[in-house]
Amino acid sequence: EYKQKCVAVDGSQVQYYLWFQAAVQDRLNEQEGVPSVFNPPPSRPLQVNTADHRIYSYVVSRPQPRGLLGWGYYLIMLPFRFTYYTILDIFRFALRFIRPDPRSRVTDPVGDIVSFMHSFEEKYGRAHPVFYQGTYSQALNDAKRELRFLLVYLHGDDHQDSDEFCRNTLCAPEVISLINTRMLFWACSTNKPEGYRVSQALRENTYPFLAMIMLKDRRMTVVGRLEGLIQPDDLINQLTFIMDANQTYLVSERLEREERNQTQVLRQQQDEAYLASLRADQEKERKKREERERKRRKEEEVQQQKLAEERRRRNLQEEKERKLECLPPEPSPDDPESVKIIFKLPNDSRVERRFHFSQSLTVIHDFLFSLKESPEKFQIEANFPRRVLPCVPSEEWPSPPTLQEAGLSHTEVLFVQDLTDE
Repeated sequence: EYKQKCVAVDGSQVQYYLWFQAAVQDRLNEQEGVPSVFNPPPSRPLQVNTADHRIYSYVVSRPQPRGLLGWGYYLIMLPFRFTYYTILDIFRFALRFIRPDPRSRVTDPVGDIVSFMHSFEEKYGRAHPVFYQGTYSQALNDAKRELRFLLVYLHGDDHQDSDEFCRNTLCAPEVISLINTRMLFWACSTNKPEGYRVSQALRENTYPFLAMIMLKDRRMTVVGRLEGLIQPDDLINQLTFIMDANQTYLVSERLEREERNQTQVLRQQQDEAYLASLRADQEKERKKREERERKRRKEEEVQQQKLAEERRRRNLQEEKERKLECLPPEPSPDDPESVKIIFKLPNDSRVERRFHFSQSLTVIHDFLFSLKESPEKFQIEANFPRRVLPCVPSEEWPSPPTLQEAGLSHTEVLFVQDLTDE
């Protein structure tokens, strides 16, 4: 950003130095809490009240000539001075019709201020009050925010008293100490567009010109005007008098601002407490909703399980009935090809039935499955030799063997092993 600003001033080494100095000062401003000199001016500048009837005005007239020699010199020079200033004013007035005053267009206010500071230090040295390195609008905003006095100095380059005022009064150590410790200090030359704009707003009558501005009745107001060549002690007395006379306004504004801040903090605390209570209530309501939803889902799951169990039992019962209907008739005891089998169930009950040697072991399984007291899943074991009969199709026995192929005798005792929980 600094580089862009330096390139924008026609490559002038002087302007480059000024912007480099501004960049260094900008860094110092950050450390001291002062706004950046490159910050754009506020979009809506503060309006300064200059029409307060209670404004304090102090004008220092030029000393009258003394003695016959002094009056003689004064009377001799009077026509020349009158003619010079009259012609100069007429020339400036006529020039406005030919070419607009270039100072009326403020294009680089910060550059105007930095340029004035540089020329001031070149002419009067570095021992001077700390200049506010920002625009007039920024200075007003800072003075308002910090509740401080703002001293504005408009420098008339062509005025005969400006040089003596700057050298002997403004740069006096006691004046520097007072200004640096008690107020903000903003200064600019009226030959610069920014200084000219401020001079039009403050409507000075002569130079040197000082204006004391502060927040009064919630408006930035000019509370004191000092015009003319004023001496250091007199300047200190006048500035002190103005500050003492208006200190109560700043104190009152500080109290009001503190009260507003306390009210705002209290309101913020109340809002935070309300939001915390609201969040707690919302959290409770959320937990209640989650609990209701959890119970509802659990009840639905239980209900689904009941329905599934009911369907399973119904399907199981239908399957048992179907298996029972599909069983072949029981052979008679006189049939030599019949086999009497006694089944020992897992509940220690016994069931017996006759089957035909030529029937598949699947028939035995279907018979047991159709019994009401039989388990859902089971296997049939023979005891001599102990083995599991392949009653259900498997990879090893895709087609279960017949009773004869399984090696069963005319009378057998088979054991039903419950596999439901496996």
